[in-house]
Amino acid sequence: MSPPISVLLAEDQAIVRAGFHALIDAQPDVTVVGTAATGRDAVDQAVELRPDLVLMDIVMPEMDGLEATRRIVADPRLPTTRVLVLTTFELDEYVFGALRAGASGFLLKGGEPAELLNAIRVVAAGESLLTPSVTRRLIEAYVSQPSPAEAPASPPGLDELTAREHEVLALIAEGLSNMEIAARLHLSPLTAKTHVSRILGKLGARDRVQLVVMAYQTGLVGP
Repeated sequence: MSPPISVLLAEDQAIVRAGFHALIDAQPDVTVVGTAATGRDAVDQAVELRPDLVLMDIVMPEMDGLEATRRIVADPRLPTTRVLVLTTFELDEYVFGALRAGASGFLLKGGEPAELLNAIRVVAAGESLLTPSVTRRLIEAYVSQPSPAEAPASPPGLDELTAREHEVLALIAEGLSNMEIAARLHLSPLTAKTHVSRILGKLGARDRVQLVVMAYQTGLVGP
């Protein structure tokens, strides 16, 4: 039996934090290993606890969730820790910053408890939260308004992708899961997962969110 998914809660509102804590700890496959009320504390605890996932609020004292996310994602001591960002609005301007910071998924605060638990499991599994209704619009807006200092450049491994891997990357950019990619290309789910893993390796991408951004930036797919 696999160990439970370890979660660090970074939320400055005590009542909200307690609610998330109770909800998550009630699940047999997910456990809260720490809580943080500031962004700085979230970074420190992430380094100390090495959680599978950080549930990160954006607006926090001392250091906001964007900077905390950036530091966690960039820390070589945390290569497998993923960040799931909580946002109040679907097109909150802060979410574009979260994409640039390396967040692996986004979740609306006003959603259902089941959505939170599903998001944690999806992101912790490396799938990233790429729901067609929310994340694709965010990514399209993000790549159409890149920061001047972050002009898109083709990743070195793009030329190494096979024709099939290019197909798979385009479908990832549409927000399709491994199962949906397998069905679309008439592949087994294991073969689809293998293709995704190889693409991640060749492009040096941390997760599927980065793959989607790369696909749009390089013109493989368009909004």
